Amino acid sequence: MAMTTALQTPSQRHAHDAARFTELVESASAGDWARPSPVAGWTALDVVAHLVEWPRGFLTGAGIELPPLDVEADPAAAWRQHVADIQAVLDDPAGRVLSNPHTGDRPVDEAIDQFYSGDVWLHSWDLARALGREVDMGQERCAAALAAMQPIEQLLRDSGQYGPAVPVDDDASPQDRLMAFIGRDPAWGCGDGMARAAG
Repeated sequence: MAMTTALQTPSQRHAHDAARFTELVESASAGDWARPSPVAGWTALDVVAHLVEWPRGFLTGAGIELPPLDVEADPAAAWRQHVADIQAVLDDPAGRVLSNPHTGDRPVDEAIDQFYSGDVWLHSWDLARALGREVDMGQERCAAALAAMQPIEQLLRDSGQYGPAVPVDDDASPQDRLMAFIGRDPAWGCGDGMARAAG
């Protein structure tokens, strides 16, 4: 699903991306959480844990203390609570400013939008593939994200957040080219019988 022009605020964008990720989380069975993901060394559970844990620590820079959640005990329940917590901050940022030595000072809703919501969007691909599904991330959005990343490729590589780019064919889709750029093999997990997630 493409990001529609109606999704103009950080609150709206997070709600959109979190809903897609929630659908994937709730589709998983108890036995699915140990499945490997496209992120080296991570399971499906690790993908969810990553998205729950780091932003809760990040928000302490805005004076927001969110209690830890036990993702391992109940991934779906932890994720739903986390989404609700983040959405509540975005729905009422209350003028709070997030201070971080790496990102500087910026309104908390803008900080979440810039550094976290996109992470949910990208990791939806990882979780979908870990669960043996496909996800349509929106070809126009993928092309725009790739165009924004390419000029700062070295900075992104040096951050350690992305692996080496994976070669793809010249006629690869924008989604495949984006995932390859950030170090994912677009063919990872593909096989007969892979279900398609709703886009």
